[in-house]
This record gives sequence, C-alpha cells and structure tokens, in this order.
Amino acid sequence: MIRLAVRVRREDAEVVLAELLELAPNGVEEGEAGEGVVEYAVYGAPGELPELPDVRAAAGGALVEVVTTEVADDWADRWRAFHRPIEIAGRLYVRPPWEPAREDRLDVVIDPGQAFGTGAHHTTRLCLELLAAEPVPGPPAPVMDLGCGSGVLAIAAAKLGFGPVAGVDHELESVRATAENAQVNGVAVAVDRFDLIRGGPAPTAPLVLANLLRPLLLCVARAGFAGPAPRTLIASGLLAHEADEVAAAFAAHGLQEERRCHGGEWAALLLRRSG
Repeated sequence: MIRLAVRVRREDAEVVLAELLELAPNGVEEGEAGEGVVEYAVYGAPGELPELPDVRAAAGGALVEVVTTEVADDWADRWRAFHRPIEIAGRLYVRPPWEPAREDRLDVVIDPGQAFGTGAHHTTRLCLELLAAEPVPGPPAPVMDLGCGSGVLAIAAAKLGFGPVAGVDHELESVRATAENAQVNGVAVAVDRFDLIRGGPAPTAPLVLANLLRPLLLCVARAGFAGPAPRTLIASGLLAHEADEVAAAFAAHGLQEERRCHGGEWAALLLRRSG
C-alpha cells in the first residue's frame, strides 16, 4: 500500500482540497505538516493513486512538496484505528460499521472507505452539532443536503426525525455512497447528481445543510435557490476567518446569522430567515 501526501500552504488549502477531491473522490486524510502547512494524503495500491503531474497541477503554486511512502503491512488495522466513533450532542452516535452500536444514542453507520465525510472532521462535527440542536417542526420537515459526500448529514437528519430528506453531489461516487449508507441505516434519502458550480440555482428545502468549502458556499449564495430560500441554513467547511464573508453573502437571501460555533480552525454558521 502506498501513501501519497501533498503538502500545501494553509491559505491555499481549501482550493487545493477541492481540486484533489476531483482526483481522489474517495476522500483524503487531512493533517498538519508544520507551521502554516497542511498535508492531504491518499492511499492506494501502486497504479491506483493519482498521477504526480495531475497532483502537481491541482496544487499549482500552493504546492510545498509531494511525499510518497510505502505503508506497512498492518495498514488496514491502523486505518481502522484511525476511524473511531463519535458522539454528537448526547443524541447521535456516528460509527464505522466494525464498531458496535450504542442503544442509548441514535445510530449512524458510515463506511469511511466510500466517500468524503465520516463525522470525524471538525466541519462535519460542527454541522451535526447544529443539526442535533434543531427542533423538528413537522411532519413534514424537509431537508436538503448540498454536497452530501458520504451522506452522514442527510442520514443524521433522517434519524433525528426530519423528512423527507434529499441530497445532491456532483461526484457519482458520493451519490452512490449516500444511497448505500442510507440503505444500511434504514432511512430514506433521495439523492441525485448536481453541480453546484455550473448547475444554476441550488436545490432547496426549509432546512438546508451545506458542508462545503468557501468557494462553493459563495457560488451557492450567488446562484441562489431553485425555489424559496431556506428558513434555516447550516453552513460549514469554513476556516474561522471566512465565516463573516459567507454570512454576508447569504444575507442577500434574507438569512441572518443566529449562531456560530468553532472547532479547531474551522467554523460553522446557523443562518435563519425571518417570516
């Protein structure tokens, strides 16, 4: 097994991550590689990893270095140890399929090998915490997950009692992973492909979940929604210093910041439309 690590400057990290996910749609591992430097790593057998010229082109001028290493034979065990269950707000228990469920929590099972988003990253956890605090107004209580990835947010919404729940992603692998994970969890999530950059106004619902990088969130704000603007928007995927800009962009749709929370260097916003 080979580990390909791409190290980039922190100020360019979000753009590079978006490009890398095009090359490695199964997701990347994020870590620190020194002051001001972020490391993104992907794993695979020889021949399965992105070509180095493609990686260098994706990183562009942000590239610090690319490091390729051979991973020990116990990689599979260590990879499993890296993906641990997490508890959210005393209500949700997000776990990989090899970990046992907890009877006192709503069980959300996510296969970390399928698509980006297992609940462990700060951005996903912040979204889940804000979602778990939301009262369910319905039924019906429709939810739209923009950029659904592995489906963790959409599945959690369904487990919490929201519905109908839908999700979109431009990656076919993410669409498949969301559908498969929803089936494993015994919930209904209507999922489809949609390009948030080129597809025009975004699909909408009274509650919209958007764990996206800053450029995609701003793209959604500029394009607007294919229907009434959501009453509530939970937005994450933001570095803390980017939150003001994104909150201001959605204010054009009548969405005002009600709450902001932080995890590490990341932030999430709860935006609400009055009336």
